[in-house]
Amino acid sequence: MAIAVIVVLAILLFAEWGWRKHWLNGEIGRKFVHITVGTFVAFWPFFMGWTEIRILSLSFFIVVLVAMKLKLFHSLGSVQRPTYGELFFALSVGALTIITNVDSIYAVAILMMALADGFAAIVGTYWGRENKYHLFSRTKSWAGTATFFFISLALLIGYSLFSNAGLAWEYVLAATLGATLIENLAALGFDNLLVPIGVGMLLTLVY
Repeated sequence: MAIAVIVVLAILLFAEWGWRKHWLNGEIGRKFVHITVGTFVAFWPFFMGWTEIRILSLSFFIVVLVAMKLKLFHSLGSVQRPTYGELFFALSVGALTIITNVDSIYAVAILMMALADGFAAIVGTYWGRENKYHLFSRTKSWAGTATFFFISLALLIGYSLFSNAGLAWEYVLAATLGATLIENLAALGFDNLLVPIGVGMLLTLVY
C-alpha cells in the first residue's frame, strides 16, 4: 500500500511540475495523470489484496476531494468545463472489487477507463476540431470516439485471448459498443465510474 501511495503521489507531483513548466497543461495534463495512474491501478490486484485496494480507493477519494477544493494539483481540475471524473475514478477503483474478484477482469475494466478514455480525449483535443458532433448538448469528436472504440476493442480482444475466459466475439463487440455509448452519454466525468463498472459486470457475468 505504501508503494502504491508513493507512486501515485510521484505522478501527481511530476504532473504539477510539468504544469508549472507549461508543457503539461489543461486536458493533456489531466489525461497524463488519468492514463499513468489508471494503468498503474489496473495491476494492483496482482500485488495487493482486495481489502487494501478498497482502503486506497476511499483514501484517494478523500484526498482528491480535498485537493480539488484547495486546488492543490492543477492536473486535477485545470480544464474549463465542470467535471468530477477524478472523484468517480477513485470510486470505481473500490467499486470494482465488489463486482469481481478476478484479477484480469479488474485490470481490463480499469484499463478501458485509463487508456481508451484517456487517449480518446487527447486525440479529440488535437485532431477532433474538424469532426465534432453534438449529443445531448455535449460536444464530442469522431476522432476521439473512434479512438475510444478501437482501444477498447483491442483491450477486450487481448483479455479474451490471454485470460481463461475465452470471451466470444459477440461479447467483445457488445462490451466495446456499450462502453463507447456510455462514454458518449455520461456527463461530468461520470463515465469514469460507469465504464469500468459496466465492463466489469458484463465480464463477470460471462466469466
